[in-house]
Amino acid sequence: MKPAIPFGPVVLFVVPLLAGFGVGLLYFAALHRTVKRFMVRDGWLEPVALTVGRFGVAVAVLTFVARTGVTALLLTFLGFLLARTVTLYRSRSAA
Repeated sequence: MKPAIPFGPVVLFVVPLLAGFGVGLLYFAALHRTVKRFMVRDGWLEPVALTVGRFGVAVAVLTFVARTGVTALLLTFLGFLLARTVTLYRSRSAA
């Protein structure tokens, strides 16, 4: 007899959502730092490296999740969009 996973379906929905949210927060934090570095005109290497790293991490995570299934991909992207919404809300509140 196999042991039952008590929260199996919940975990299958929550983990990709939280992963997308976390990656989204990192993505938009790196975007914020990139914009600040371009505005200060303090060289070009760091903003370019942040941009390449930002895109690379987003593509790698979404590619990995896409291999697990379309539901996980959509939930991860939803978490990413929620992180975007939170970031926009926080930036408008600070201004």
